[in-house]
Amino acid sequence: MLWVKAAHVISVISWMAALLYLPRLLVYHADTETGSGQAETFKVMERRLLKAIATPAMLATWIFGLWVASLQAVWSDGWFIAKFALVIGLSAFHMALAKWVRLFAADDNRHPARFYRIANEVPTLIMIAIVVLVIVKPF
Repeated sequence: MLWVKAAHVISVISWMAALLYLPRLLVYHADTETGSGQAETFKVMERRLLKAIATPAMLATWIFGLWVASLQAVWSDGWFIAKFALVIGLSAFHMALAKWVRLFAADDNRHPARFYRIANEVPTLIMIAIVVLVIVKPF
């Protein structure tokens, strides 16, 4: 059980690191001239972060998280249901990031840097709520 929990926490930390860094890269990329060497470097960084770290970490988070939930039988606990909904929200945010990375890769960014600055706050707020739910278990 403790090994599964440890794997879940490691996965979550890796996924959150990527979810916090990738939107920041998009902020800088949005302020870069399309076609420039710097823009091409951002494309490589974004793709590698998404495919090599963020997506595998998300999948591992889901696998180990569901495993821990099964071992602890928390499916009907209110705090867990709320946490589960927030993790689905983080996964949706991950998919939005993947879409934005694809648009940048095609030189088809549709948002200003300010949009990505605001988006950068989303995973932080969700993470805070999840940590409170898991540690405090308010309901």
